[in-house]
Amino acid sequence: MDDEPACSMERSLQILGERWTLLVLREVLYGRHRFAEIQSSLGIASNLLSDRLKVLVDAGVLRTLAYQEAGSRPRQSYHLTPAGLELQPVLGALQQWGDRHRPRPAGPSACQRTRSTGRAVHVGFLDEDGREVPMEDVSLMASPEPQSSPLGQSG
Repeated sequence: MDDEPACSMERSLQILGERWTLLVLREVLYGRHRFAEIQSSLGIASNLLSDRLKVLVDAGVLRTLAYQEAGSRPRQSYHLTPAGLELQPVLGALQQWGDRHRPRPAGPSACQRTRSTGRAVHVGFLDEDGREVPMEDVSLMASPEPQSSPLGQSG
């Protein structure tokens, strides 16, 4: 029997649902790839960071690359996989929501811009033709449960 949740959001949260996880991913997106850089920036305990990095590597969100500084032992740096890169809109949506609904008096701590033009971008829903859909026109609907076929019948 499969113990995996049917809901893809719930399966995603099994990997991403711990508070530090998204902050670790944010640091990697900022270009911090070494354990000490991530730890220093976040102020996270080393055992918690080790655990979060292991979960993300095991889930295929991050990959490790070996490096060695002169006079030091070999270490691992952490880099986004294609699956990890696909989380950038998730982090961007959280930032966008926070900037709108939990703003800092000093203004946003980060901004999202295109690399090619430097123009500001935002996270939104696109239809299959690539047109943005207003938030009020988007609804989340549960998929119907797959029907199981009686034994001996093909479905």
